[in-house]
Amino acid sequence: MKLQGIVRIALLALPLTFGSCGIFKKHKDVKPVIEQRQTTDFVNQVRENQQTSKFITSKVKFSVEVGPQKLTLTGNLKMRRNDVIRLQLMAFGFVEAGRLEFTKDYVLIMDRINKQYLKAPYRQIDFLRNSGLNFSALQALFWNELFKPNQGSEAVVLDKSASSSFSTIESGDDMIISLDEGKMDYSWLASKNTAIIRMANILYKDRFNGNTQLNWDYSDFEVFGRKMFPKKNSIKLTTPDKEVILNMTLNYLGTDSEWEPRTEVSNKYREVTVDEILRRFMAL
Repeated sequence: MKLQGIVRIALLALPLTFGSCGIFKKHKDVKPVIEQRQTTDFVNQVRENQQTSKFITSKVKFSVEVGPQKLTLTGNLKMRRNDVIRLQLMAFGFVEAGRLEFTKDYVLIMDRINKQYLKAPYRQIDFLRNSGLNFSALQALFWNELFKPNQGSEAVVLDKSASSSFSTIESGDDMIISLDEGKMDYSWLASKNTAIIRMANILYKDRFNGNTQLNWDYSDFEVFGRKMFPKKNSIKLTTPDKEVILNMTLNYLGTDSEWEPRTEVSNKYREVTVDEILRRFMAL
């Protein structure tokens, strides 16, 4: 596959995957909802597993599937708590082909091969606005934490008082943590013994156009900053007419802080619209 084709798939598949909604297939054999006090206690245990480091950095290996098209890329992940999430996509292991940058105020997508970019606030991107996924929610997904949609810049997991908003159901060795808001159903699967999140799931229900589904699995946990952190992320997005599968493996986890938290876009780049990005994606 040509380099331009690789970049095209990666730059369009990744932001749509991260910014879309999904479904959690709940177990049928579940026990009744436990008492609210027990729910709050368990949710607080999950909250206590959050990372204490301000920075998380890592080398990354991506595997992306969009329909019959598959590709593998390497890259870098750089995150600064409550400030920025940056994914750099590398071609041939040493050329930066693209960059995704999520801040509290905007999303930046850069195609360095074709010198194009998109920079827009969350409210201008339908699949982010409609799903209630702002920076705080995206950060929680990347950091393996709980979140409450449509909240401010601070992740809900940092606030103990927010624990009472969730409900829990026992399912074998796990607990299903749920939050239902209108057309949106948010669910997490966490171990009863460790209170570590193993899956995050969101469902956008649309009886006219069909549901949109996201399933984010976490695995291969290792100790990082005295807490457990997943090195493998398996993300599956299913829309009424397309499926995107992204596998993301982290290597050499660190806390490097010597990097600029914002990307400056050169005037040599041409700005494209959200509609252009989505039209290109749907044409894959």
